[in-house]
Amino acid sequence: MEPSPAPGELGAMLQAAGDFASYPGNAPFLTSLRIWAELVARVVWRAAVPGSLLLAGGVLLVSDRENGLHSDDTVRQFLERCPLPKLLGALQSQVDVPGMVETVTECLDKVFSSIYGASLLPSYGAFIQAGLLTDSKDIRKLACKAVLHLLDKAEDSAAAVETVVQHNLYPVLINCLIEGDEEISAIILDAVKRLAEIPKGAEIIFPPDGQGSVQLGKVAAQSSSLARIRILSLIAKLFTVSSYTATAIRDSNLLSIFEDEIKDRRDMLKTLSALEVLYELVEHPHSNIFLLKTNLLQLIIDVINDSSADSVIRSRAALISGRLLSSADAFMAIDQSCKTHPYCLFDFMAIATKGAHFLLTSSNAARHVVESSFDRQGRGRQLAALHAFGSICGVDRQEDQMKLDGQAEECLKRLVYNTAANSSKLTPSALLLSTLQQDPDIRIAGYRVISGLVVREWCLREVCLNSEIISFVTDPTMETTKIGMEARYNCCVAINKSLSSSHLLHEKSLAELIGKLNDAVRRGPYLSERKRVEAQPVVVPAERF
Repeated sequence: MEPSPAPGELGAMLQAAGDFASYPGNAPFLTSLRIWAELVARVVWRAAVPGSLLLAGGVLLVSDRENGLHSDDTVRQFLERCPLPKLLGALQSQVDVPGMVETVTECLDKVFSSIYGASLLPSYGAFIQAGLLTDSKDIRKLACKAVLHLLDKAEDSAAAVETVVQHNLYPVLINCLIEGDEEISAIILDAVKRLAEIPKGAEIIFPPDGQGSVQLGKVAAQSSSLARIRILSLIAKLFTVSSYTATAIRDSNLLSIFEDEIKDRRDMLKTLSALEVLYELVEHPHSNIFLLKTNLLQLIIDVINDSSADSVIRSRAALISGRLLSSADAFMAIDQSCKTHPYCLFDFMAIATKGAHFLLTSSNAARHVVESSFDRQGRGRQLAALHAFGSICGVDRQEDQMKLDGQAEECLKRLVYNTAANSSKLTPSALLLSTLQQDPDIRIAGYRVISGLVVREWCLREVCLNSEIISFVTDPTMETTKIGMEARYNCCVAINKSLSSSHLLHEKSLAELIGKLNDAVRRGPYLSERKRVEAQPVVVPAERF
């Protein structure tokens, strides 16, 4: 328990603390500091040194006015006049002064934000622990920030981690994560991630013997839906820290929490939240090494195939699968039994170059994908096939990896032409147009297929010779949803870009089409060509009685 300020000095201290918290931009901070300690008689701005203050008596205090942080000298001067123990004592006292807690916590946040202030925190681990356990939101938030400052600004990371260990702060932080409000939880996510970035700190979260005081899997199993999403967010952050933490997450079976949340699709919001967090996790460049060895890929495929699921959920699942399988080595990471399962391959939403080559040259899966893409007998099957077809064509790969080698490209061309010849449409352009004439979900998938195929000269010619396809992709009023508008526009851009590097660009018969494409690209995905209606003044004679 820190000493509380005497009743006679509390008011002046609170005034100084309030002004310190709101400074820079609040010159009265120095005035109240002068009242508190009778330092100087006046404060003078030194105009020649932006962000600096010159105190009478020759003491120069420099503050970072742009980001609101105080310099170490400023903090040191303040604490010499308003000792840290007394500020902490004010928070621990039972004195009921309106606004006191808010004022002191804001002041201390500024103190601990400095390197000098953060260097003092190892001596106040007991206060941090007490603050994390208090019912006061303001004090708890200050304690959470104090942990973050301790780990982020400490010159001696070993001492910072020792403070966490000595005062058993990690379990309390996890408790605040699942029970605190959104703001406190966000601070804790950053603090625990920073702890994991320190080697000794990572061992607190994932001890080598696996016997840590907090096991995130057990905590998640006993928590509410909201708390589980926060734990998933923590797992996603920790996953990106290092190979050590990613491996520890895999070995601790924490990825199964994602599986459990996504598998239970009775609550759309819960499922979507879990997918959003997973989408962030798979941004990590090496995530496929770990995730493709789990059941997550097949689970994501199930979501995509679920015709009863909301389109937003299925779209997010598609993007996740695209990220998972977009790297060159992703296909090699997939289990062999998965690669030889035609239905699993059929449902892939994004395929690496090696995977696309395998599909086109070594199995019948690609033929099933292409044929089913234009088979209107089963809508869910057609939708999944179209997305898989677009991925095989390279829409999810890097631009320089969209085309495959000669054998695979020849197989792709033959499949498309054979499918068209065996259908009522007869030509590839008519097949592609048929996808754009269906419902919005099929149409969006059709845009993806065209975007991937038009990098091939033969398909570009098919598309450019069909004016109806061009009318679809250049019509800004065609789509009403954001995802639809963007898919249509991306398709338009892909056609225009391929055309710009093709000899077709110089064919006079395509001049009008090229103009429409250029106009559509300049217009962007969201703007239509609605004519602007100017306001017209109306003059009406006054009625006389």
